[in-house]
Amino acid sequence: MPGPSAQEVLVKSILVTLNDAVASDNFTILHAKISKPFREQFPPEKLRAVFKDLVEKHAVFDAVVAQKMIPDEDAKIDEQGVLKLKGRFQTAPKQVKYQLGFIESEGAWKLSGVTIDIE
Repeated sequence: MPGPSAQEVLVKSILVTLNDAVASDNFTILHAKISKPFREQFPPEKLRAVFKDLVEKHAVFDAVVAQKMIPDEDAKIDEQGVLKLKGRFQTAPKQVKYQLGFIESEGAWKLSGVTIDIE
């Protein structure tokens, strides 16, 4: 189990990468940073389709890097070995909520599932 600092790096780095993908409408870098099974299932064009709403709304949520993570649940590793991280950032004017899954892939914790809400 990665410690709190490592968890923060995982969450913030993937959210900033996702933010950049949405802003540039280019999902190749995000695709390169996700776990191998997730990459095989979701090529860049399919990732774009998944995050189409964020792209069309021109969502910007890079302010998370300057905010403190507020966990909604304790980090846990489930029966399938997925590290589950769920929480939010008190960003203004809208709050960023995330549910992320990471698996060990290619020697590192890499994204295997993502849900993001901007409210």
